[in-house]
Amino acid sequence: MSPAPPQRIAIVGGGISGLAAAHRVVELKPKAQVTLLEASDRLGGVLQTEHRDGFLVERAADMFITRDPWAVDLCRRIGFDDQLIGTQPGKRQSFVVNKGKLVPIPEGFTLMSPARIWPVLTTPLFSPAGKLRMAWEYFTPAKNNGEDESLASFAQRRFGREAYQRLVQPLIGGIYTADPEKLSMAATMKQFVEMEREHGSLIRGMRKKSGQRKEEGRESGARYGLFVAPRDGMSSLVEAIAARLPEGSVQLNRRVQRLARSGDGWELSIAGDESPQSFDAVILATRAPFAAELLREVDGELADDLTRIPHAGAAIVVGAYRREQIAHPLDGFGFVVPMVEQRRILACSFTSNKFAGRAPEGCVLLRTFVGGACQAELMQQDDDAIRRLVAEELNELIGLSGEPLFSEVVRWSGAMPQYHVGHLDLVARIESRAKELPNLELAGNAYHGVGIPFCVHSGEAAAAAVLRTT
Repeated sequence: MSPAPPQRIAIVGGGISGLAAAHRVVELKPKAQVTLLEASDRLGGVLQTEHRDGFLVERAADMFITRDPWAVDLCRRIGFDDQLIGTQPGKRQSFVVNKGKLVPIPEGFTLMSPARIWPVLTTPLFSPAGKLRMAWEYFTPAKNNGEDESLASFAQRRFGREAYQRLVQPLIGGIYTADPEKLSMAATMKQFVEMEREHGSLIRGMRKKSGQRKEEGRESGARYGLFVAPRDGMSSLVEAIAARLPEGSVQLNRRVQRLARSGDGWELSIAGDESPQSFDAVILATRAPFAAELLREVDGELADDLTRIPHAGAAIVVGAYRREQIAHPLDGFGFVVPMVEQRRILACSFTSNKFAGRAPEGCVLLRTFVGGACQAELMQQDDDAIRRLVAEELNELIGLSGEPLFSEVVRWSGAMPQYHVGHLDLVARIESRAKELPNLELAGNAYHGVGIPFCVHSGEAAAAAVLRTT
């Protein structure tokens, strides 16, 4: 009896999810024939690093968290873990804009809840009434009906309106560039929902955990000690994964136009090809709207559900400056901007403070974020207008003066899926319908997490699933 032919697996989309899927297929079944189809002329999706005049510029994500293990595990398996560097010690704090001034986020305040009480009591961010309302969270009854609720509802119910508006909203809402009135707690901040359920109070839960996190308790805004980045930028990670794939498996400038069933497998029609290609299994590691386009003829209801995941966009203004052009001491990693401040930027990252090797000596690299779900109209302006508004905002907030050494506007339109209330139910419905399509899997940031670790996990899980079913 002749041996069965190697499995032919197509992966549509060459972002980090698709790359992780392709690599996992090769790991689990080296004899499988993997074809990674990317519509653009490069791999990595939004991840892209530019080296310019001694600066290292990230055009999208510039770090990832190690608490969620999947990205770090992948780095270890490809021999890339020695290229990961941690955030620079000494300046692991963040600021929040308060009445036009940068105020340090209280030590130990992590996204939603304080691990230390005294810094909250002494911060000028809140009024005496606001501080009393925050303290009352300890006695506020837990909500136990299991219903999903928005970030705005959860935070105000637990800590009051002032704490929500002045601190919680900019810290969490900014991560997702989302409308906090719509953002799902269950889909984005499940750990705090579970903390309320287990301990009855977030303050009580954080105090029980803080003894295990002495170092983190002295950081503010985010647990920066848990973040890492590739020494030479995110593109170096993309290249390292691609280098582990079989020669010829990556095909750039290959846009898939149609997906159709073919027996137990699939046929892909690719722009420029005279005839479709046949595969035993397909992983769609694309943005949800494009996956919906491909699946429209196969399952219209599934395609409709995929289009129900809304997406928002943002612009990143990358600016390089001489240190003397900025009056602020820059003694932190950046700042976030509450919506109640009614400013035109979402946040600013002091990128060259976070990781070594991002700027030459005596220079500073800043990344300022504009747009998001609540200020989408700002994305309609041209690049020069966005540069001007960012310069005006930074002049007022950190004393920026003069012209940049260089400035670049990076636009990501529709790149950020919005996890609205009910997102988990929607994804469950999507995955249930997708299971009815043999040898097809979905992967990407639209389903179970937007960060790099979740994208890696999504791709690897899809790879394992198609190998079980083909």
